Amino acid sequence: MTTFPSPRFLRAAVFAAFASAFAPVAIAAQDAVPTRVVVRVVSNDAKIIGSGVGGARVMIRDGLTGQILASGLQEGGTGDTEAILGPRPREGGVFDTEGAAAFRATLDLTGPTMVTVEAEGPLQPDHALQHASTSMLLVPGHHVEGDGVILTLHGFSVEVVEAPATAQAGSAVPVRAKVTMLCGCPTEPGGRWDSDRYTLLLSLMQGDRVVAQGTLAYAGETSHYDGEVMVPADLAPGDYSVRVVAVDGERSNAGMTLQPIRIER
Repeated sequence: MTTFPSPRFLRAAVFAAFASAFAPVAIAAQDAVPTRVVVRVVSNDAKIIGSGVGGARVMIRDGLTGQILASGLQEGGTGDTEAILGPRPREGGVFDTEGAAAFRATLDLTGPTMVTVEAEGPLQPDHALQHASTSMLLVPGHHVEGDGVILTLHGFSVEVVEAPATAQAGSAVPVRAKVTMLCGCPTEPGGRWDSDRYTLLLSLMQGDRVVAQGTLAYAGETSHYDGEVMVPADLAPGDYSVRVVAVDGERSNAGMTLQPIRIER
């Protein structure tokens, strides 16, 4: 009488043979593969955020666990103006020019990995940080180079360069402000970064409340703008602030700064 193996035995035998045949592949798949990644942080409607304004901080995280895979500073130059602002070829080469700032990392990947790439900058003191992030899949051995992963920060760098620390009620407060792109690129009327497009707002603030408004106009020096705001004669003495806001709504850029001022009788 002929006997046959039980179905359970056959399933076990097939599974064992399958596992044995593919065991080397499974082990190899766990080997870490060095994978290069380039990240570039750029100013919207302008150039790369380079060392001149402190650079930008970059972090690459595992998209599932949040583990930091790489972090560091983007350092270098702002890139080639004509390449960045001129017609852009589809094949790239816009930001990947000699001396252009970038953050470079080599990740040891054991398999396709979803990551989150984050950036903040510019890191120049007293400038408001802007943030950006994106998610993408990295595949072991498939390097992300050339222009790399592009993160765009929107806004202007705005700072008050001249303003009195105190002022009298009923007096005019003169203010000089500096407005540049986040990469430090200059602004001026009719220039490559044309400030004729911008709305420049000057305000005297009590907390979040506007107590007086003034105007700013080009000061005749690149990126500098002069104006004044009149302190109401009946304004109570105390601590206030001068606020400068620059807006280019069409290009999705805006920036703001606050400067403390003491109002006295």
